[in-house]
Amino acid sequence: MAFFKKVKKKITGLWYPQVVVVGKPVTTDQVADRLALISTVSRGDTYAVLKDLGEVMASFMAEGRTVKLEGVGTFYYTINADKGIAKPEEVTAKQIKNVRVRFIPETSRTQSNKVATRSLVSDSIYWEEWKEDKEKKKEEKGKTEKENKEEGGPVAG
Repeated sequence: MAFFKKVKKKITGLWYPQVVVVGKPVTTDQVADRLALISTVSRGDTYAVLKDLGEVMASFMAEGRTVKLEGVGTFYYTINADKGIAKPEEVTAKQIKNVRVRFIPETSRTQSNKVATRSLVSDSIYWEEWKEDKEKKKEEKGKTEKENKEEGGPVAG
């Protein structure tokens, strides 16, 4: 189940749903555990491959290539430059200020070339409105402050 909250945009004054991320990010260990459960590969082997994946992808991308992972999508570099130059022969790598990695989820298309599915986006996502329990938050904040006082740690204020 995925969650959303209602957010009012300042510019338009209109309300929109906005995704709510719940909990901590899933770790490499957790992904390795899940992959090991659904495959014949051991957890250790899966973990080792996942740990090396970033380095391998970076080396391919440093060669000027995109990386397409079947069932996941395509990763590629984009760059930002300070200023444009009037003459193409004066353009140099020194103008490059930021390098970013972009990602496009894998898609499948119908015969009429419309996107049918997008990898990593389930067709059966169930969206539920996120209901923040303000009283629960106050209790947790109070508990944290009490624990910090007992342990001599900082107190939120």
